[in-house]
Amino acid sequence: MKVPAARWSWRRVTRTAALPLRRTLLRRRLGRVVVEHVEGIPLVVLPDVFNPGVFESSDSVVRALRQTSPPVARGRVLDLGTGSGVNAIAAALLGYDVVAADINPAAVRCARMNAIMHRVEARMEVREGDLFAPVADEQFDLVLFNPPFFAGVPSSDLDRAWRSVDVLERFGAGLDDVLAPGGRALVVVSSHGGAARTLSALEAGGFTVTPVLVTDLGYEVVTIVEARRTAPRG
Repeated sequence: MKVPAARWSWRRVTRTAALPLRRTLLRRRLGRVVVEHVEGIPLVVLPDVFNPGVFESSDSVVRALRQTSPPVARGRVLDLGTGSGVNAIAAALLGYDVVAADINPAAVRCARMNAIMHRVEARMEVREGDLFAPVADEQFDLVLFNPPFFAGVPSSDLDRAWRSVDVLERFGAGLDDVLAPGGRALVVVSSHGGAARTLSALEAGGFTVTPVLVTDLGYEVVTIVEARRTAPRG
């Protein structure tokens, strides 16, 4: 899928008039156990876990995954920062064998619960750990990552979903080690922040970045980029 050049932009998009009402409505779905639906996938979301029904970037990941995968997918997928497990579940339902990882213990529990609910636990293993640490010496055909966009020290395990000191840079530096030959990554880029850092980190890691899906949510522009090695691994 090719996105017209005019739509490929890192510019921040805001709709300030709509934000106060949206924030008021969304607070009712945070900090409690809720059931959400993302692209037809129902999920239980625990209080200390990133809620993909409120923060809609996961919808874009699932759509991009479905659009760029064959009808019956094969291969191994790594879902980093899995949260509720929605992206990993979507991949498992397509036929991939998935390893999902998260540094937040509550997210690990949540993803395992949702995997069982969707009966994909045989295809989806959930591990706890920081970034690539849980998959040392393993390789994958596809890596999914919805990273923390904002720079700073996270104040809690939940805050790690939004804020980090160096996760974007470490992701770009370590991605090549976990990708199998011909592998690719689908990465979320948000107009809310971190776009330039994400792009720079991937380019510094030796990857060519191509937008595959752009979604204007009104209050945020979410772009899913595909990263592939600029040159074949020697």
